[in-house]
Order: sequence, then C-alpha cells, then structure tokens
Amino acid sequence: MNIIKKTALSFFIAISLGAISTVAFSEEAANSSATSVSETIAHIEKALVEISKSDFSAAHLHLKAARASSEHISGNEAIVKQANAEVIQGQIQSKYGDIKKSTDELNKALALYKSL
Repeated sequence: MNIIKKTALSFFIAISLGAISTVAFSEEAANSSATSVSETIAHIEKALVEISKSDFSAAHLHLKAARASSEHISGNEAIVKQANAEVIQGQIQSKYGDIKKSTDELNKALALYKSL
C-alpha cells in the first residue's frame, strides 16, 4: 500500500511540474516574439538612417539583420510576410542606389512591423 501511495504522489508531482514548464515556455515564446519585433524595427530604422547618408553597405548589414530577426516573429503571419517582402524590395532598391524608392519601401515595412 505504501508503494502505491509513493507512486501516485510521484506521478502527480511529475504532472504538475510538466504543466508549470509548459506555461513558462509559452510565456518565454511571447516575450521572444516581442523582442524580435523591436529588434527588427530598430534595424530598419538604422538602415533608413544609413540610406539617407548614402551608406548602402551599412544599410545592407542592417537590412540583413532585420530579415534575420523577423524570422523569429510569431503572430499575424500575413503581416509579417508582407513586411518582409517590403524589406526585400527596399533592399533591392538600395542596391540600385535609389534612395527615394528604398526609403518608401522601408517606411511601409516599418509601419507594418509597428502594427504588430
């Protein structure tokens, strides 16, 4: 009888620990997504500054970092996909040296990311 009580107790402890770790994991994922959005916005803003200075190599590094951090964003997939497409178009336009079109595309992407 004592063995059954110990087994049942250890089973209930294992289940409660499993439930607590699942809650902690989902909370961590939500915080990670919010951090990724703010990182992406920061990189796009830095890229806009560099493009306005006509420093396209530094802008490319920031846009590359923005695209990498946007992969960790969870939430509205359609908005994230559209914003990433705008970043890619801005990156393409900056490769051509077109400051105005690149700035317009990146401002659209920035507005989409801020809506998240």
